[in-house]
Amino acid sequence: MLALREIVVRPLLTEKSSTAFQTRNEYTFEVHPQATKPLIRQALQELFNVTVKDVRTMVVRRKAVTRGRYQGSTALRKKAIVVLKDGDVIPVFEG
Repeated sequence: MLALREIVVRPLLTEKSSTAFQTRNEYTFEVHPQATKPLIRQALQELFNVTVKDVRTMVVRRKAVTRGRYQGSTALRKKAIVVLKDGDVIPVFEG
C-alpha cells in the first residue's frame, strides 16, 4: 500500500503543462508508477484540499540516451493530468 505522500512525486512545470493550465485549468503531476486513478484523486484531495473532477494518466516510456561513450536509458515515469472543480487552485502552479 502506497502512502499518500508517495503517490504524488512532483508537479511537472513545463511549457506545455503551463499552457494547459492557463487555457484548460489542467494540472500535471508525476506520480508513482503503481498509483491508480482513485489513489491519485484521493491523494490530491487530501494533500491540497481541493475537489478533483477528472484524472487522466499516461506512462512515459523509457528512451535510449547516449552520454559520451556510455549508453543507457531514462527512467520509466507515469504522468497524471488532473482537472479540478471550478474555483479550486493548487498554489504551486499559481505564478
